[in-house]
Amino acid sequence: MVYKKISLIGTSTESFDDAADDAIDRAEDTLENVYWAEVQEFGVEVKNAPEREYQAEVEIAFELAE
Repeated sequence: MVYKKISLIGTSTESFDDAADDAIDRAEDTLENVYWAEVQEFGVEVKNAPEREYQAEVEIAFELAE
């Protein structure tokens, strides 16, 4: 098997957990054969956002088709 990893940044106005879930949900909606996810980094945008925007950078690994 061969896997590919990509980085996605999920966002939420509620929490870091929701931001990570946002990235994972998007990956599952648009990619096939998603196998695992690794949270790499967290951040919060405060200046330009009317509410705090929680961000989670997530590495997604999925199997490449043969």
